[in-house]
Formats: sequence, structure tokens, C-alpha cells
Amino acid sequence: MHVAGLSLTCMWPGYLDRDRERERERERARASWSAMASMACSVSSPSGICLRSGLAGERVPVGANAGATLRTSSLRIECKESRIGKRPVEVPQGITLTLDGQCLAVKGPLGELSQVYPREINVTREESGLIKVVKALDTRRAQQMHGLFRTLTDNMMVGVSKGFEKKLQLVGVGYRAAVEKSELVMNLGFSHQVRMQIPAGITVKVEENTRLTVFGRDKCAVGDFAASIRSWRPPEPYKGKGIKYANEVIRRKEGKVGKKK
Repeated sequence: MHVAGLSLTCMWPGYLDRDRERERERERARASWSAMASMACSVSSPSGICLRSGLAGERVPVGANAGATLRTSSLRIECKESRIGKRPVEVPQGITLTLDGQCLAVKGPLGELSQVYPREINVTREESGLIKVVKALDTRRAQQMHGLFRTLTDNMMVGVSKGFEKKLQLVGVGYRAAVEKSELVMNLGFSHQVRMQIPAGITVKVEENTRLTVFGRDKCAVGDFAASIRSWRPPEPYKGKGIKYANEVIRRKEGKVGKKK
């Protein structure tokens, strides 16, 4: 190619050298991948079956039709036992359990809760009275659910016996709250009052007009309702006004400072 009677090769001789160097780097990379694949363990397969190389990511037919044995990596994923999932769940006194297949129902002084388990998880009750949550399959999904459903089972035992609570605090001039029948009424600086319907199974207690305590047997429902209350006025970082959890620490920011004379 010529531009204004001059050859681009003459004007930029380094372009061709750079392209050649990049091509040589690609060849070296391909050679290194091939060497790594050849060092992996050998996998034999019946004719007509294609294997995917874990290193090169290529589908290659192996067997009699290919005329050679493919040497590729054979990876096996071993899911270890969850440290939380393998711990048995203690059943407090006064708790009644009903295990029907994959459904566990728990009844106690504060009410009744139930949980349906997926097919990857099995629930059994030992002779000692403890609840054991085990994996039914050795898969990644079962590994992920093992510790989760063990924790959910333990929360059911604690919920129907002791219950869970979330404490919130209203910070701001004129901010106050009250419970009227089955509604939570709050003054949060709006032109109107904020009214929230209290869900079934949850009780709200107001102290000193600014301190709220949300109590219930279902930990998820308690946390969800407390988060809904806080969402009306999240605490702002300058003066700290808003609705915050009792143990929440608000990172404060420095406001604008006028020019010093």
C-alpha cells in the first residue's frame, strides 16, 4: 500500500516486526497449552464419544474413529462436609416435631413453624432426640444448601421456644411512634403519618415514643418487617437523623465549612 508515493513499510518498519512478534507469542502459547494437556492423565473413551479438554477447551473425537487416545485432564470435584451443616440441631424441651417426608413441622410455646426441604437435603431424627441435616446428593448445590437449611432448622427451634427480636430507634426532632390496634403509626417529618400494618405472628412494642422492639417467632419475618420500618427514613450521615437499629453505627460525614476569614 502506498500513500502519497511512500510505502507504509518504509514509513513504519516497526509495524511488521510487531505483528511477527505477536504471532510468535501466540504460537508459544499454543505450544504451552499442548504441553500441559499432554502431561495430564490419559482418558480412554469408547468410539464415537467426544471429550472436552479442560485445558484447551476443545471438543475432540476419541476412540477407534480418531485413531489415537486423547490425553486430557480428568477433574473430580469433592464436596467436603459443611462445618455448620454437620452439627446436629438440639431440640429444646416442650417442642413437638412432626417429620413427614421432606416437610418438618415444629410446635412450641410461641406457635408453629414448618419448613419444606429440597431433594438435595435429608432430615432425620436420631435416637438421642437430635435433628440431623445431611446431604442426599454429592453436588455443588447440595453443598451450598447444607449449612443453610441446618441454620434454618435451628432458627425454627429457637423461634418457637424463645423467639427473635429487632430493636430500632427513631432519631430526629418530632419523630415518634405508637401502636394503634394492629397498626404502627409513625411521625417521621412527612406531611402525613406513616401507617404500617403489623403482620400476623409479629408484635411491636414502643418505649419512650422513639424505641421500637419487633418480636416474633419467625426470624425472617422479624428481620423483613424491621427493615421495612427502617426504609421509611434511613439514617443520614450528617446529623444521624432517621430510623436506625439499636446497635447500628452511623458513619458521620463532615458538613460544609464556610470560608475562614
